[in-house]
Amino acid sequence: MQERIVSAKRQSEDDPQIEVGLRPRSLNEYVGQEKIKEKLTIYIRAALERGEALDHVLLYGPPGLGKTTLAHIIAWELGVNIRVTAGPAIERPGDLAAILTNLGHGDVLFVDEIHRLSRTVEEILYPAMEDNALDIIIGKGPGARTLRLDLPPFTLIGATVRAGMLTSPLRDRFGVVDRLDFYSPSELEQIINRSANILNVKVEEEGAALIARASRGTPRVANRLLKRVRDYAQVKADNIITKSVAGEALDMLQLDSRGLDEIDRRLLLALIEKYEGGPVGLDTLAACISEEPETLEDVYEPYLMQLGFLKRTARGRMVTREVYTYLNLKPIDDDQQKLW
Repeated sequence: MQERIVSAKRQSEDDPQIEVGLRPRSLNEYVGQEKIKEKLTIYIRAALERGEALDHVLLYGPPGLGKTTLAHIIAWELGVNIRVTAGPAIERPGDLAAILTNLGHGDVLFVDEIHRLSRTVEEILYPAMEDNALDIIIGKGPGARTLRLDLPPFTLIGATVRAGMLTSPLRDRFGVVDRLDFYSPSELEQIINRSANILNVKVEEEGAALIARASRGTPRVANRLLKRVRDYAQVKADNIITKSVAGEALDMLQLDSRGLDEIDRRLLLALIEKYEGGPVGLDTLAACISEEPETLEDVYEPYLMQLGFLKRTARGRMVTREVYTYLNLKPIDDDQQKLW
């Protein structure tokens, strides 16, 4: 799949140093996810007062909503170190053992894409999460023996976009489980204004609002669009992001005011022109636009469903009435309307 400017996944153009600089460092600076922030504030304060490690935390939801940022904030609020890794990077039990044995008391271990842990690595993690112990098998064959190593109390923070792929034994060992939701335009405006101050670029209120509406409810997309609009304003305007400058920059990026790009429109048009609005099966639709079914389900559909442009039914995917108005197409006839 080609990289899209509105993709919430981290891309090659996302400079890690700039991303880290734009991240809030405390819960007070963190915009949005108010219910999660309220709960985490209580859990963190209670853990600090007891002098214990925070219970293990699972954060799930679409990419780009701040799971990694929240993990770093939790470590900062606890005043401990954080070790960052990813599920695919832990290939062998020994890799996990090396990480766990180097953690200090109360430290945070953040595992991104935790649903991609191998089963053998996952089984090593169970006693570490429950008993702060690590069972290591030494030797092979009849002479093999098990050695148990004690670990200091630590907090595992797992992040995933596919919580349903976690095994029940692993999921049940997390004491705190939270889902991150898409952000409102007003919350994204706050994020854009904060990022603009850090990037030393002037953005007017209407310009920030226009970028926020095109950011698909995702902070990572908002920051990426801000950087691209900043480039346009620097070269084509007076280095000030006004409403007109933001609009011209979004037109150049082939984005509309709802944050939909050419690929989104091609998906909707395929449903209308080839399948009369649906219903159509996921595999058929994926083959029609030359994408994998998992990509369609995880990347394209969530935002279209959030807008009310697409719905999943038992018979397949269908577009809604709003799509015809959005695409300036003739409404469906009376016979087709009976399907809605």
